[in-house]
Amino acid sequence: MADCVEVIRDSIDELQQSIGELGHISSSNFSLSMSDVQTWISAALMDEDTCMDAFEGNNMNGYAKTAVRKRIVKIAHLTSNALALVDNYDSTQGYYLP
Repeated sequence: MADCVEVIRDSIDELQQSIGELGHISSSNFSLSMSDVQTWISAALMDEDTCMDAFEGNNMNGYAKTAVRKRIVKIAHLTSNALALVDNYDSTQGYYLP
């Protein structure tokens, strides 16, 4: 469980970096910024997958394991959606920045 908490903290940090970077995008730094954001969100998603992998063994009882895993799956789904939105933004909006 401690490993899962650690990688989820990493995931939060990466998502916060992404949010910060999105607030500073301009036409002059668009490509680099979007690449960074996509990398950080992808890393956050990998962290969440790593956390879920920790629940495949018999390290926890059924209820705790199910409850935590359910929440991690939801977080991973939302992170995946965020990555899809950023990818779409990258492919469509970059051309319209001042």
